[in-house]
Amino acid sequence: MRIDIDSYREILDTLTRNKSRSFLTGFGVFWGVFMLVALMGGGNGLKEMLQKNFAGFATNSAMVWAQPTTKVYKGFRKGRQWQMDYQDVDRLRHSVPELDAITPLLFSNGGTAYYGDRKASIGVNGALPDYQRVNEPKMYYGRYIDEADIRDNRKVCVIQKKTYKELFPGGGDPCGKRIRIDNIYYQIVGVDYNMSQGISFGGEAGTMVILPLTLMQQAYNRGNQVDIIALTGRKGVVMSKITDRIRETIARAHYVDPTDEKGVMVFNTEVLFQLLDNLFRGVNFLIWLVGLGTLLAGAIGVSNIMMVTVRERTTEIGIRRAIGATPRVILSQIISESIVLTLVAGMSGILFAVLILQMLELANTEDGILLAHFQVQFWTAIIAALFVSAMGVLAGLAPAARAMSIKPVDAMRDE
Repeated sequence: MRIDIDSYREILDTLTRNKSRSFLTGFGVFWGVFMLVALMGGGNGLKEMLQKNFAGFATNSAMVWAQPTTKVYKGFRKGRQWQMDYQDVDRLRHSVPELDAITPLLFSNGGTAYYGDRKASIGVNGALPDYQRVNEPKMYYGRYIDEADIRDNRKVCVIQKKTYKELFPGGGDPCGKRIRIDNIYYQIVGVDYNMSQGISFGGEAGTMVILPLTLMQQAYNRGNQVDIIALTGRKGVVMSKITDRIRETIARAHYVDPTDEKGVMVFNTEVLFQLLDNLFRGVNFLIWLVGLGTLLAGAIGVSNIMMVTVRERTTEIGIRRAIGATPRVILSQIISESIVLTLVAGMSGILFAVLILQMLELANTEDGILLAHFQVQFWTAIIAALFVSAMGVLAGLAPAARAMSIKPVDAMRDE
C-alpha cells in the first residue's frame, strides 16, 4: 500500500483538527500498552525475587522433624514430646532406597557472635558436608564444611551474609579469623552468600553460623539428638509418593503412630515449588488479561474517533471522490491515520514502561548486585509494537468501510 507525502500531510492535519479526541484516544492505547509491558516486567521481577528466596534448594527435597504427637499409640498418650536421633539416618537409608542424600541437622535458636568489639545476633546450625546437596551454598569467600572438619573435629564455621556484614563492615576476606560464640572460638573457613530466605531453620536467613554437626553435638551437649533430617530423592523419584514410607520408618522406631502426620512432620518442598509455579501461571494469565483488555478498550476508542472523523469529513471525502480519488486511496488514508495514532501512543507507552521498570531495577540493587530483572525482553516489546499496529489496522477497518460507502453526490450535499 503506497501513501504519498500529501496523504501523510492530510493525516497530520486530521489529527491536529481532532487533537482533543486524538489525545484521549491515544492515551487509552498508551495506558493499555504501558499496563501490559509494566505488568509483564513487574511479574518477571517478582518471580525472580521469589525464586531467589529458594535459590539453591533442591526441588525434590523434604525435611523431617519431630513434633508433639496428636494420636494415642501403644499405650503412649497424645501430646508426648519425642526426639529423632542419628540412627534414623541409617533407618531411612535402609528402608527407603529411593532417597539420595540423607543428612541430619541441629540448630540452636538465638545467640551472639563476637569479633573484636563488634557483635551480631545469630542462629547456630550444625550440618554435614552432604547438606550442600539439599541446599547448595553460594560461597563468597572460602569453602563449606568438609569431611576433614568432621574427621578431625575442627573448631571451624561458615558464616552467612548478614553476619559477615555486621562483624566485618569494612569487607575483605575473613577466612582464618576467629569469632567467639558462647565462650568458644571458631575459625571462619567460608562466607555463604546464598540468597535463599524462603526456608530457614534456627533463626533469620542470612544470620546463620554453620558448625560441623559433630562439633555442635559436643559444644551444645546434644548427644545423639537430631533436630531435622534433610532428604533428596534420586533422579525421577517423586517425593510425595514416598512421604508415607518416610514417616512410617521414623514413627515406628519412636513409638509414634505412623499415620500421625503432625507428630512426624514431613515438609515436601516439591509441593512448595509446584504451588509457586501455579501461582505464577495465574499471575501471568491475569497480566495478559488486564493488559489485553486495556488495549482492546483503547482500540475501540481509536475506532470510535476515526468514525467521528469520517463523519466530520464527509463533504471532503465526497469532493475527493468526485475529482478522481479511488476507494483504495480513501481506504489507505483512513487506515494510515488509525495506525499512526495507535503506533505513536503504543510506542510511547512501551518507552514509559521501560523507564519505570529501569527505575525499579535501580531500586533493587545491593552492593552493586542486581537483585531482580524487571525489564521485558526485546522481542516482547517488538511483539507489543506489532500487536498495536495490527490493532490500528483493525480499528480503522470500520471507519474506512464507511468512508468507501459514501457516494460523492450524497457527500457533497451533507451539511
